[in-house]
Amino acid sequence: MLNIAVVVNTLAVLIGSTVGFFTGKKLPDRFRQILFTAIGALTIGLGVRLFLDYSNALVVLGSLVIGVIVGEVLDIEKQIGKLAGKRSSETFVKGFITATVLFLAGPMTIIGSISAGLEGNNEIIFVKSLMDGISSVMLAASFGAGVFLSAGSVYVVQGSLVTLAAYLSFLGGEAYIGDFSAVGGLILLMLGIRLMNIKEIRVGNFLPALVFSPVLSYFAKLISERL
Repeated sequence: MLNIAVVVNTLAVLIGSTVGFFTGKKLPDRFRQILFTAIGALTIGLGVRLFLDYSNALVVLGSLVIGVIVGEVLDIEKQIGKLAGKRSSETFVKGFITATVLFLAGPMTIIGSISAGLEGNNEIIFVKSLMDGISSVMLAASFGAGVFLSAGSVYVVQGSLVTLAAYLSFLGGEAYIGDFSAVGGLILLMLGIRLMNIKEIRVGNFLPALVFSPVLSYFAKLISERL
């Protein structure tokens, strides 16, 4: 968990969020709305791009279905909102979910973490840290404090992957990464739809799907090998 690359990535998000948070306070509402729209459009585009990498559509669908059932039972989005209070909970939740999914849903998270854990090669996560730091400035300027909390997600998820890399090296397989990216892509797509005010979707409750994706990919691979 104390891998230097993971710490750097976490600090990059915290520093970028701090800069964006205080910069965003000076922005007029109309500029903040423009940022919302721009981020929403980019999120939709990234979501479509990541989805196209899928390996098994049934794994992607199953991950989303099981994930959202668990998310609804736990009411994850409501629990996140409680951290901010009633006045700013909606923006806080959007900021946390947007940043968390953007920072963790792509293949760089898995490949970089496994490379750091198995080979001591931190290059991918260092590059990702720069990207996340820059992104967190814009996100925090738009959504505020919720982006800070996403640093915790980065630390816990990537730190766990690095620590357990010896046992999770199979996640570097093309099928696992493809389906994981596709699940993250669809979550990003739903998030973009929400940010663009097209439809209100409780995207936070879909987050467990990212955990179930590699599990279902594993069982799908076992079944295909026996057939």
